[in-house]
Amino acid sequence: MSPSSRRILVGLLGHGIQLSRTPAMHEAEGRAHGLSYVYTLLDTEMMGEIAPPLDELVSFAGHFGFTGFNVTFPYKQEIIPLLDELSGAAEILGSVNTVVFRRGRRIGHNTDMWGFKESFRRGMAGEKRAEVLLLGAGGAGAAVAQALLESGVEKLLVSDVQMDRAEALASRLRPVDGAQQVVVVSDLAKASSHADGIVNATPVGMAKLPGIPIEADMLRPECWVADIVYFPLETELLREARRRGCRTLSGEGMAVFQAVRAFELFTGLGPDVKRMKEAFAAFGSEPPI
Repeated sequence: MSPSSRRILVGLLGHGIQLSRTPAMHEAEGRAHGLSYVYTLLDTEMMGEIAPPLDELVSFAGHFGFTGFNVTFPYKQEIIPLLDELSGAAEILGSVNTVVFRRGRRIGHNTDMWGFKESFRRGMAGEKRAEVLLLGAGGAGAAVAQALLESGVEKLLVSDVQMDRAEALASRLRPVDGAQQVVVVSDLAKASSHADGIVNATPVGMAKLPGIPIEADMLRPECWVADIVYFPLETELLREARRRGCRTLSGEGMAVFQAVRAFELFTGLGPDVKRMKEAFAAFGSEPPI
């Protein structure tokens, strides 16, 4: 089948995702490859007062001919029992952000990990990473945690408002070498006082959940700060960090690179990273969820 005759129907499953830039990135790249490519939103916030159960939504996607779909907050972990198979990364992390339908089977993948790792590689080259504080141990936090370990972080400090979730993540992570440590922390003031970097992998800072996930006074100028939130792109955390002299990394890179890998999984084709970045930037001044 030639690319021009292929029809691809995919989507994004999440809650409160109407401002997502993901459809624009995917559809622009699909057009560039000559595909009939449709990317729609499966937004449970728009499905009435009580949204259909998650299992029904997944079945709906399969029955209506979806090639697959992306998954975002708050379903990255909840969706796992509904899948037939997990990729290596998804199994290690206990988090899925991409589902592909293949020969009647639902296969879960995690492209968030590679997305953050690639963004970090390009945006934080040369920065110290002996000790890094990670805020958030949910689905996105799991991906970011493994990406940080694979990026050379020697000691990863994990914090979450749910201590049991942080403990579970720490026990599930796979350090790249025996010298690496993963430690659960509850005292953010102490942890941030000697961290080389801080990464926010919580939803705090999103337009629908404004605020800052750590006290601004804990942001030292010699400490770099990264945020995976990209709606808005300029979060309160990044704004405060820059004001205090910190090097910062926004959520744009992770958003683009996870989409790059997801496009490959959906189509089997290699996307143009530069073109997808341009589609992301062209969407408007406010980034997606």
